[in-house]
Amino acid sequence: MNRLALALLLLPAALPAAGPENVLVVVNQSSALSKTVAEYYARRRSIPVANICRIRVTDAEEVDRTTFNDQIAKPIGNFLLGKKMVESILYIVTTAGVPLRVAGSGGLGGAVAAVDSELALLYSDLRGHPHSIDGPVANPFFGKRDAVFSHPQFPIYLVTRLAGYDFNDIKAIVDRSLMAKNTGKFVIDMKSGSDDQGENWLREAALKIPDDRLIFEQTETILYGQKDVIGYASWGSNDSARKRRLTGFQWLPGAIMTEYVSTNARTFARPPESWTLGAWNDPKSWFAGAPQTLIADYIHEGVTGAAGHVAEPYLHLTPHPELLLPAYYSGRNLAESYYLSMPALSWRNLVIGDPLCSLGKP
Repeated sequence: MNRLALALLLLPAALPAAGPENVLVVVNQSSALSKTVAEYYARRRSIPVANICRIRVTDAEEVDRTTFNDQIAKPIGNFLLGKKMVESILYIVTTAGVPLRVAGSGGLGGAVAAVDSELALLYSDLRGHPHSIDGPVANPFFGKRDAVFSHPQFPIYLVTRLAGYDFNDIKAIVDRSLMAKNTGKFVIDMKSGSDDQGENWLREAALKIPDDRLIFEQTETILYGQKDVIGYASWGSNDSARKRRLTGFQWLPGAIMTEYVSTNARTFARPPESWTLGAWNDPKSWFAGAPQTLIADYIHEGVTGAAGHVAEPYLHLTPHPELLLPAYYSGRNLAESYYLSMPALSWRNLVIGDPLCSLGKP
């Protein structure tokens, strides 16, 4: 069986489409940017006014656990309960200006987490099944390629964020999501073609994309300057051959990316133009506490959806490209494609983009 036939065989059956009525938008009243982003997104996506949840919390990127519980999770939960939307809301969109990270200890048993990944479990919390905050919680939607995402079958919310360096970058995410089409190339850039876990996931992803839609690099060469890119997976700055901060790709509307990088969602503050990728043994080369790539750069460059990490996620808990890219290619929306590729919640993963963005069927 050739790769095109295999890819077509792997396409799921037609899935019922969720719509704006299934999206909750979270606005931080303490952030002018959050309010502007929410207003623009709600208008462009025709989100009902009743689906706008307003909270008031610091606009700092990191908050402690008490602040998260009392000023983020609790008011959102009360809103959903009061509006009787616990079941009907499937997707939560946080906006730039809503805190990014919940402080805590690191390691596999630690409590540091992305705000959005904690909110993904708000559904089960509201249904009387509070989750543990120490370490990862298994994602019940992980790997469910053919399943319809619904409640109560999957007791989670799919939480994505609209964020970037500034409003223009975020506005462009929304605009591009509405222009997405199933065209262009999926670029998969391995590190060395070895037989380790991350490389095998990239190799498997390539097998699930038709040849005429694929650019697949299996050597130490780094791909820069590719045209008409609709999907991308790589090691990012964890590939020692990667020297440039930007890929120089021409991204198509609807394009998504993922990479195995521990801290690429550590901040959405804009680095100096002179900053480039650094080294862990040279703190002077770091920006915002690390020398690694930033997903905000990909957004600025033109992607519509991005996955990153606010702290060390460990390789096995990063998004799996062999699930993400084929799901998105097949017509799954952005939120479902990313979440079915992530093994854990209450963790360090962050998804940027409009949850309803979809390429449609190939």
